[in-house]
Amino acid sequence: MWKWTIIVLIMMSLIGSVMWAMPTRRQTEQAQLRSRARTFGFQVQLVTLEGPRASGEAEPEEFRRPAYRLLRHGVDSRVRERLQPWRVFRVRALSCDGLPDGWSWTIGERMLDAGRLELLAEVLQSLPHDVVAVESTPIHVSALWGENGGVDELERIRDGLQRIIEGNF
Repeated sequence: MWKWTIIVLIMMSLIGSVMWAMPTRRQTEQAQLRSRARTFGFQVQLVTLEGPRASGEAEPEEFRRPAYRLLRHGVDSRVRERLQPWRVFRVRALSCDGLPDGWSWTIGERMLDAGRLELLAEVLQSLPHDVVAVESTPIHVSALWGENGGVDELERIRDGLQRIIEGNF
């Protein structure tokens, strides 16, 4: 009797260990989404960025999210040299000139002309609600996304970031 009890406990322990090591459904979906993102031209990297200090808060919040990045391929080196980095977050703060309600600057406020600000506002409003930040550098354009969605949201992000790249800002 005791032998069978010990054997059953050992087997349950082994099966439990295997089940614990398997990815969850959410992890599997994220892997599939990130794989699909690579086919769209994205580089996906987990990053931590500090947002602006939100209105009424003493300290800024740190955001740790996957950054979906599109590289600026084929951009002339003279154009690339003139590109100024900027970053906006989906946070209510004082630095919000030219942005839709609920978005704030951390880098680059007052650096874009009115036409580019208007295009940026359109892009920000078209993004999924769990995109918490958009960043532009001379090398790439990124969106920090919570990955609560599927390929449709991924396409919306790609289209928005592509509009920023085509606008050269």
